[in-house]
Amino acid sequence: MSKLLYITANPKNDIKLSKGMQIGEVFLEEFMAAQPDVEVERWHLYNMDIPDIDMDLLYARAKLSFMGYTKEQLSEAERTKLEKMHELADRFIAADYYVFVTPIWNLGAPSILKKFIDNLFIVEKTFTNTPEGPKGLLTGRKAIHIQTRGGIYSSGPMVDFEFGDRYLRKVFQFLGFESLDTVVAEGMDHFPKQIPEIMAKAKEQAAEAAREMAKGTVTIG
Repeated sequence: MSKLLYITANPKNDIKLSKGMQIGEVFLEEFMAAQPDVEVERWHLYNMDIPDIDMDLLYARAKLSFMGYTKEQLSEAERTKLEKMHELADRFIAADYYVFVTPIWNLGAPSILKKFIDNLFIVEKTFTNTPEGPKGLLTGRKAIHIQTRGGIYSSGPMVDFEFGDRYLRKVFQFLGFESLDTVVAEGMDHFPKQIPEIMAKAKEQAAEAAREMAKGTVTIG
């Protein structure tokens, strides 16, 4: 059975309050209609205990990678936090399909998304170093990013200031993902009277993206 990991990065727990999550639900409905046997696991990042890259984790990784320490020689705090990081990464790796639902805040994604992503960069688990440079190990997986924007970033003067979707695309390109598509609902703060039209268009795009992603099978290398 394939697994879809649905990840939201928004402090709003009520779907009625989050336009992004409303669009995300449309995606899930269409995807599950096409692949009814898929297992859906929901992660609401604001409700999760995500390790910080603090002094303990920095030293734990350094000690194991180039300082000659064994895991048993780490401090209890270092070992506990490192194990939590690996556990989170392992749970992430276990999926085949990924849906990220985030808003754009202050030119980028909510900081909790960066905190979460930091836990996925583990050498020899999600990427490896080769003579030609880093190579992602999470091959064959498919992902989509659903992003809501108050302003307009797809054209005009703010095009070069969008670092939320751009960041995720580069992250998953680095980690080896097969694809990362994006559905955007933008301009809702600038054009509040047009919100129904903006949302309807985004939901239509999300449904089409779900049907497209559900085609064929994922082959994880």
